[in-house]
Amino acid sequence: MAGYDPFREFDRLASALVEGRRGPRRMPMDLYRDGDHYVLTADLPGIDPGSVDIDVDGQLLTIRAERTLTTGEGVKWITREREAASFVRQLNLGQGIDTDRISASYGNGVLSVTIPVSEKAKPRRIEVTTESDASTIRAHETDAPTPIEQ
Repeated sequence: MAGYDPFREFDRLASALVEGRRGPRRMPMDLYRDGDHYVLTADLPGIDPGSVDIDVDGQLLTIRAERTLTTGEGVKWITREREAASFVRQLNLGQGIDTDRISASYGNGVLSVTIPVSEKAKPRRIEVTTESDASTIRAHETDAPTPIEQ
C-alpha cells in the first residue's frame, strides 16, 4: 500500500499550473555520446514530421515542432486532454562539433538527432619518438693524430 507523498502531490499541482500556460513547451530529451557522435532523442508524440524544424546558428541548435489537432464538424467532445501545442528546445553545442553533418530522423513519436564530433576534437594517439629513432651523428676520422696518440 502506497503512503501519502507530499512531493508527488506538489509535483501534480505544479504540473497543472504549468500546463495551463500558453506558448512553447519544452520537450523531454535524452543526450548521450556514442563513439564519435552525440545522439539526442526527444519525445514528440502526435507531431506531424513536416512541422519539425531543426536549425543551427553558430553553436546553437534549435528544435521546434507543432502539434495540431483536427476536429470534424459536429464533433461533441466527451473529454479532451490533448491540446494543440508548440514545442521548442535549444541546446548549446559548444566547440568540437561538426555542424555541417548533423542529421535527424523521426519515427514512432521520437525525434533522433545525430551530432558528429569534428575530426579535430576526436581523441587521437600521439606517437612518441625516442632518440634512437632520430638520425645518428657520426664522427668523421681525420688524418691529424688525437692528443692521446702523441
